[in-house]
Amino acid sequence: MSITIDRPAFTGSRILRKHTIITTHGMDGVLLVAAELRACGPLVKEMAVDVREGVGCSALTCSVSMTADEAEAFQTRLRAIPTVESVDPY
Repeated sequence: MSITIDRPAFTGSRILRKHTIITTHGMDGVLLVAAELRACGPLVKEMAVDVREGVGCSALTCSVSMTADEAEAFQTRLRAIPTVESVDPY
């Protein structure tokens, strides 16, 4: 059973927003995303990577301190990287 609570979207307050980014091309794809996250500087609070040999896609999970408006721009920016298959907030 799950309960969903509708909350108003606060666009001006920074909170930690978690994202899962799925990439292709193994470690090279992950490193392209990591370089983009590095450009975000201290806003990235944590990052975990799952790269496995013989698997077509890799997963990178990160928490970034940003507003709702920044989160949309962040997702668009990451989707522009050629090796990124998806960017999913959770």
